[in-house]
Amino acid sequence: MRKSSSLFSNISGVIAIILMGFPVYWMITTSFKPKEDILSINPTLIPRSFSLSNYTQAVTKEGFMQALLNSLIVVVFTVVISIFVALFASIAVARMKFRGKQIYIASILIVQMLPLSALLIPLYLLLSKLQLTDKLGGVVLTYIAFVLPFVIWTLRGFLINIPVELEEAGLVDGCTRPQVYRKILFPLMAPGLVATSVFAFIQAWNEFLLAYILLSSQDKATMPIWLAGFTNRFGTDWGPLMAASTLTALPVVIFFSLIQNKIATGVTAGAVKG
Repeated sequence: MRKSSSLFSNISGVIAIILMGFPVYWMITTSFKPKEDILSINPTLIPRSFSLSNYTQAVTKEGFMQALLNSLIVVVFTVVISIFVALFASIAVARMKFRGKQIYIASILIVQMLPLSALLIPLYLLLSKLQLTDKLGGVVLTYIAFVLPFVIWTLRGFLINIPVELEEAGLVDGCTRPQVYRKILFPLMAPGLVATSVFAFIQAWNEFLLAYILLSSQDKATMPIWLAGFTNRFGTDWGPLMAASTLTALPVVIFFSLIQNKIATGVTAGAVKG
């Protein structure tokens, strides 16, 4: 019975990997195919020939470096500010008792449940009054508003799993509250901070709809908006689009690869109560 269950689990895992990985595989292989192979009525899983012309067209397309720089600016500010604010907010929610705590926790969940499309018009009108439309600062503030509840909730899960006795022992030994945070709490939260930062990074890096609505100037476009430029009234230039999509995914893959060990540790720490 156990062997049958294990076999079923393995088969299910392989099927899930294939279903999730095939679109990525198709994107990468298409990026190396020449145009005639891409438009062929008999597509092949393995390219008949490899070409770097699609990557050349993608990199030389107008606005590539500017869009990359804009995305990096938006993502870095979004992640840094969100983590900084959420760190202290999660400490307050996990460790302190205050009036309205349960309402605050419930509001965090409710904000995450709201559909983005329902908030587009109010957000645009609000930012328009504040003269923050078509500005990267307005996009950063909007991203923070959506990323922050997720980050607070996730960091709260990590904090709950850290025994409060460690902080009390530090206070008994003569540490001040800031020293307890700096020398005890923050180092123990490091894996959780890294894992949460990655998830926040991915959300901000891949977001398209808000940026598309709020940004109208070409020099303010982020990478997802720049990718949309490969589709026009004449059709879609699939080869360069797949190459550009592969290049857009690379920063996330590289970032994930560099800190994957801490991500695994952080996710495990957040899932198991200590």
